[in-house]
Formats: sequence, C-alpha cells, structure tokens
Amino acid sequence: MALDPIGAIQGGGGLSVQGVTGTGYLGGAGNVTGVAGTSDGNGFATALTGAVDNLQSLQSTSNQLAVSAVTGNLDDIHKATIAATRAQITMELVSTVRNKGVDAFNEIMRMQA
Repeated sequence: MALDPIGAIQGGGGLSVQGVTGTGYLGGAGNVTGVAGTSDGNGFATALTGAVDNLQSLQSTSNQLAVSAVTGNLDDIHKATIAATRAQITMELVSTVRNKGVDAFNEIMRMQA
C-alpha cells in the first residue's frame, strides 16, 4: 500500500485546489465540480459528504487491519500502521474543516448582530 503524492486539481472557473491525495480525500487528478466560483451551490456539501464517507472507509479498513494484526493473521504490520495513520490524518483534516466552518458561521452571525 503506497501513499499517493500531493497533486493539484483544477476546479471550475480556473480555481486551483491543492489536495492531499495520500489521505484519499480528493481522489485522483480529475476535475472537481461544484467548487467555489461556479453556480452550483451543492459543491461544498458534496465534497464534505465524500470526505466523511472516505473517512468512514479509512477507519473501517484501519480497524480490520488492527484486528488482523492482533489475531496474528496479518503478515505485514506496516499495512496496519499506514492505514491507522491515514485514518488519523484524515480525521484531523475533517475536524479542522468542520471547525473552520463553525468559526465562519459564528463570525457571520456576529457581523449580523
């Protein structure tokens, strides 16, 4: 299991989005639809939903490999270590995006008061 390099993804409207494909967050080097600068308002929700689904998949894989390692059914412990690290980094990324979204919402509410 090899980690993918960091890649640049071109979004709509000429917007360049840097994605960490090593966590599987943005997948391959394809076009990202619904990015800021387009008329589609569902892009952020779609990206966030994809990130949460990917996080659940990474955590499930990590848990399965951890159980295999504990029971002695895993030949290469590095796979379990890499899967656990990927799940941890992705969790930190999703948490940071959530926190920034909450901060932005609170700032907008503060400006309206």
